[in-house]
Amino acid sequence: MATDYTQTTRRAPFIEAAQENYIDLLTQQVGRAPGSAGVPTLAELGPQVSAQNVLTQEAQQLAATQAGLGQLTFDPTTGAVTGAGTGTGVAGYQPFLDQAAAYSGPQAYQGFMSPYQQQVIDTTLAEFDTQTAQGVPQLAANAIQAGAFGGGREGVAQAQYATDAAQKRALLQAQLLGQGFTQANQLAQQGFEQQRNLASLQPSLAASGVQQLGAAGTGNLAYQQAQLDAAQQRNQLAYNEPLSRLNAFGSGIASQASGSPTTTTNTTLGGAGTVGPLSQALSAGLSAYGLGSIFGGN
Repeated sequence: MATDYTQTTRRAPFIEAAQENYIDLLTQQVGRAPGSAGVPTLAELGPQVSAQNVLTQEAQQLAATQAGLGQLTFDPTTGAVTGAGTGTGVAGYQPFLDQAAAYSGPQAYQGFMSPYQQQVIDTTLAEFDTQTAQGVPQLAANAIQAGAFGGGREGVAQAQYATDAAQKRALLQAQLLGQGFTQANQLAQQGFEQQRNLASLQPSLAASGVQQLGAAGTGNLAYQQAQLDAAQQRNQLAYNEPLSRLNAFGSGIASQASGSPTTTTNTTLGGAGTVGPLSQALSAGLSAYGLGSIFGGN
């Protein structure tokens, strides 16, 4: 009758021990959840975005002010703009236009009149009056020489002299005032042109300042982001490094197992129609006894 048995093939003991050790270590590593003791958190393992820096925020504030907006508010964590206060609604160049408007019109010259002009006029007219008074005695001398002293001719000459002096005095005063007005008007016109030029230049100058601050902020932001990316890579290495060593360990075991010796064991199964161990022993004994008898054994 046929005998039923199972066949078991086992690898070398040192390979089986290594495999069991590998499974134990792998189980331990799989159980290391992110955030547990000595293991980076998911936030540390995942990508992170750098917060806005002060330079970028200042550039944004300058741009907002240039557009007539108020004070910006920023998220305390990300640094992103979260709102803008109520501003004047006036662009950055508007004050220069307003000042230019103050330097135009019929009254614009008044702001440029010299505070010393009246003193100059008073001093000049006083000198004129002195010179005029010095000419009066000469009239009397001329009348005496002409034999008209105290007469009507002398009176007419004095009146004409006074009239001419008054006219010259008024003309001199008008000239002085005219000079002051012309100078003040020219200064007002220069002020108008200067403010208008500043108004035209202000947007480009402001934009240049915003651009420079923004570029500095972008450079700083890139540096901050690079630091976060490097930290993420370090955390990922820290998390994956033990698994990498385990993978190397497992690959080594697999390469050794392919050429290692194996042991095959056949195990007979008991049951109906099969020969038990006692029967096998008895049969083996009888066979040995029979063979011994045949070859002359006792």
